[in-house]
Amino acid sequence: MLNKELNENQLSVVLDAAKKPFSRRKFLGYVGAGSAIMATAAACKKDHGTSNGGVDLGSGDMGVLNYAYALEQLEAAFYLKIVASPYTGMTATEMGYFKDIRNHEVAHREFLKAALGSAAIPALEVDFSSINFADKASVLGAAKAFEDVGVSAYNGAGRLLTNPVNLGLAGKIVSVEARHAAFIRELIAVNTFADNTAVDDTTGLDLARTPAQVLAIAGVYIKTKIDASHLPS
Repeated sequence: MLNKELNENQLSVVLDAAKKPFSRRKFLGYVGAGSAIMATAAACKKDHGTSNGGVDLGSGDMGVLNYAYALEQLEAAFYLKIVASPYTGMTATEMGYFKDIRNHEVAHREFLKAALGSAAIPALEVDFSSINFADKASVLGAAKAFEDVGVSAYNGAGRLLTNPVNLGLAGKIVSVEARHAAFIRELIAVNTFADNTAVDDTTGLDLARTPAQVLAIAGVYIKTKIDASHLPS
């Protein structure tokens, strides 16, 4: 099994907390975050109405964290769907792995939502109509795309963060996303967990994408229009 961040009971606590008012300080303590990110969010309250026809992610570190929050919303929704509607022939072992990943993604989503507070963008509407959740190949192909894009998104956004606490927390999340990516790749084809489609052979480094590149890919599955024009560059 993957090393769990949340067991089934803890996941219920997180999901329940997401449905009702709760103490941000208590939640941040629960998931192990420091107070610095919360203080930054409190200083950057923003009404996320539409801008240029889309939900404005904002600027500075909070804009970058909202960008991450948007991606975590997408991934959490995807894995919740997989677990709720397993593909034909899914083994008990595979289901266990997908539950682990679902738990991680829900934890990431709820952590960022709590940390951002009133600066957080609203819940996004997703569209998975192009994915056949009954077909293993379709599900794993989408999962590979999500995880590879997620890792490259964090790698590309890290340099945009100015608060070292935020950068450290992003680093902890991307390392988990990379574990997910490696697992999904191995489910598809053995020994592809770090091939040259994910890692640059000349540098030994994971690929990195800009927010514009990432949103162009992820936007296929997000119905809500997103305005990333105010993100740092």
